[in-house]
Amino acid sequence: MTSGTRETTVNSSPAVAAHAEGEEIEVLESTDVVPAASEEQWKSMFDKYDPEHSGFISTERFRDLLATHSSEIDPHKLEVLLALADGNGKICYQDFVNLVRHRGLHKLMTNKRSNSFRRAILQGGRQLKGCSSLRDEAGLGLSQRLVRHIAYETLPREVDRKWYFDSYTYCPPPWLILAITIAEVRFYSFSLDRLVLQVSSPSFLKSPLPYHPQLRAQGWRYLSYIFMHTGIEHLSLNMAMQLLVGVPLEMVHGATRIGLVYVCGVLAGSLAVSVTDMTAPVVGSSGGVYALVSAHLANVVMNWSGMKCQFKLFRMAMALVCMSVEFGRAVWLRFYPPAFPPCPNPSFVAHLGGVVVGLTLGVVVLHNYEQKLQEQSLFWIFFCVYTLFVLCAVFWNIFAYSLLDVRLPPPP
Repeated sequence: MTSGTRETTVNSSPAVAAHAEGEEIEVLESTDVVPAASEEQWKSMFDKYDPEHSGFISTERFRDLLATHSSEIDPHKLEVLLALADGNGKICYQDFVNLVRHRGLHKLMTNKRSNSFRRAILQGGRQLKGCSSLRDEAGLGLSQRLVRHIAYETLPREVDRKWYFDSYTYCPPPWLILAITIAEVRFYSFSLDRLVLQVSSPSFLKSPLPYHPQLRAQGWRYLSYIFMHTGIEHLSLNMAMQLLVGVPLEMVHGATRIGLVYVCGVLAGSLAVSVTDMTAPVVGSSGGVYALVSAHLANVVMNWSGMKCQFKLFRMAMALVCMSVEFGRAVWLRFYPPAFPPCPNPSFVAHLGGVVVGLTLGVVVLHNYEQKLQEQSLFWIFFCVYTLFVLCAVFWNIFAYSLLDVRLPPPP
């Protein structure tokens, strides 16, 4: 990179390729622009340590720069700058300016990092500078300790935990899972009047919420069934797993990613029932809950040595016990004599549909915290398979019931 190149306004975010010294630096496009005065200030500082005007300075010179001007740079930015320099043996002018400019680091931290940026930081097996571990940081407030706890609960790499801890601001808060849970409680309290085994209540099937095979043409029922539960024990188990697992995951991965896994699990659950248990209705949020829980548990197992949460074996065993109890209750209820024959009790197949989504699409989403999903080929493979399943299930619902002459229970 020449000096003339450096005089151009910087329009890119840093993405340092993890290759040997001397190879090109990859720069990804961005719409953020550096204020002219700020860029001139940092350009002048950089030039003092780059007399050859090569566009790069070595790690040794860069450390001298930071030692001289550390008071002018945010401490969190110092950590990332040192990680970039150590990862590649040198640092590029554009990467330097993009990180120290106004709001530059915040933009990088709130967006997903590129593959090359992650490789640069992780090259040589090193971690971000500063405290060797988040656990070593003292004097943290209650909210900061919560964020640190969530980081250790969900992320397997120390560099990701540090990145998340430095960048999380509670804005926006984890609203999606909380909103879904509140809505489920409200619909439950308004729709039914008993505390246990609500499937015995006449209003159970008369609500416009649950999926019913006779009403499968009403498309909203494939999603709205999550707001109806068969009893207080059903609602309580789902709420507990949904809040204990869903809220921390949403704090780390965001509402968009967690919402994608949750909704895909819900839709896969009802469609799986319509294909495999064709005469049964569906209620409960187990499809979405099992998608999140199974994805999280699979991510923990796949990164067992890196996960630093306390008592992880015991807690995993307890999660599996809770899932087994809830699933066993659903299987028992399905084959229990129905209160309103000939309509059978709700199906348990939605649980299995959620597990399949969690172990495929969900694992990819949770495993790639630091990368954009659209950059992951495995994500697109699973997403295409899921889309194909949805299309096949739709055609099945349109044609198979009449072709197979399925005897459906009367509408409620």
